[in-house]
Amino acid sequence: MANPKITFIGAGSAVFMKNIVGDILQRPALAGATIRLMDINPTRLEESEVIARKLIATLGVSAQVETYSNQRQALDGTNFVVVCFQIGGYEPSTVIDFDVPKKYNLRQTIADTLGVGGIMRGLRTVPHLWSICEDMLQVAPEAVMLQYVNPMAINTWAIAEKYPTIKQVGLCHSVQGTAMELAHDLDIPYEEIRYRSAGINHMAFYLKFEHRLADGSYRDLYPDLLAAYASGKAPKASKWNPRQNNKVRYEMLTRLGYFVTESSEHFAEYTPYFIKEGREDLIEKFGVPLDEYPKRCIEQIAKWKKTSQDYRNADRIEVAQSKEYASSIVNSVWTGEPSVIYGNVRNNGVITSLPNNAAVEVPCLVDASGIQPTFIGDLPPQLTALIRTNINVQELTVAALMTENREHIYHAAMMDPHTAAELDLDQIWNLVDDLLIAHGTMLPEWARLSRKQQVA
Repeated sequence: MANPKITFIGAGSAVFMKNIVGDILQRPALAGATIRLMDINPTRLEESEVIARKLIATLGVSAQVETYSNQRQALDGTNFVVVCFQIGGYEPSTVIDFDVPKKYNLRQTIADTLGVGGIMRGLRTVPHLWSICEDMLQVAPEAVMLQYVNPMAINTWAIAEKYPTIKQVGLCHSVQGTAMELAHDLDIPYEEIRYRSAGINHMAFYLKFEHRLADGSYRDLYPDLLAAYASGKAPKASKWNPRQNNKVRYEMLTRLGYFVTESSEHFAEYTPYFIKEGREDLIEKFGVPLDEYPKRCIEQIAKWKKTSQDYRNADRIEVAQSKEYASSIVNSVWTGEPSVIYGNVRNNGVITSLPNNAAVEVPCLVDASGIQPTFIGDLPPQLTALIRTNINVQELTVAALMTENREHIYHAAMMDPHTAAELDLDQIWNLVDDLLIAHGTMLPEWARLSRKQQVA
């Protein structure tokens, strides 16, 4: 069987690349793959090349590595495209997304998916994703795009809107990751958990969350989760981040009846209930980690300085299977061996209570025919209503990008639940002005001129 060509756009995200390449090369049908690494940063590209070659040597496989600084050349004739870049990086863009809203006393936790930070990130990111789609149409029209970039829902929606023939799926590990956390909270092996989730990225909910018993039957675990929260046994302390806890999500479980798949720090800024000016009691009660993403960025940058040198000095790089779906998708499409993943795709009637053109996150069957979403039907009405508040922001951001109508940027910010709960209309519009000015050339040209600059 021929070997696949797998292109990484943004391959300088070296740790992420290492995990995905390691997953891929441990699959027998993919062990001879050609790994194409593309990045605009030559230093980061060279670091990733070193890691990839040492992975190949460690695993003893016949895979090949190629490096590119030119996007179209990297895509030419490829079979799969893994996208993992961040436009603007921590500095200047993430710093701007946090610091400018703070001047209006608008505080955030992650700011990469929704809210004013998510809107700005979408405006920065989508044009670059579109450029990949344009190149794919020219040199790799049958390739499958595995898109790991935030804001996931805005990106997936915008790609489907402008380039509907591109085969794409947005990927996130929140569904399986949260299921592992909940299994840990209940002291149940993850392998004995069965679940079904649906919604949008970072606001999908477990419609079923069950434990497989010895006799083969299944038991609903929602009563156990509620009891564990009420007794203080859950949530347990995070294994990887002492600033993180799940109190926000457990509290929302008691109100909605379903558990959301994305972390509490994210969910706190997708809703108007937890981060409020003058309500430090809420921040303390629910352990909301304000400014969490900048803190992680600083920690990761410092850690990478040591890690990159360790990788360069190492003779071997050991790698365990990660919880990412990428290798499963590549294997299923390439070999026809079926698998089930959770992916972000255009709705097209899969969730009947949400708009057809929205990007939804649902279970998908993957085989030689590609990525096939499974039918969900209507979500419970309270979940639909909450999800729609986030879809409003996503839809208006995509509308701004598609029509190059700057007014829709302001409209998107107006509809954001957290922003609207904290700021009045003048503050919202002035904040958007300030963000557009601060981001400058990081934004598409049509979005750079704010109202303030127009008047001047």
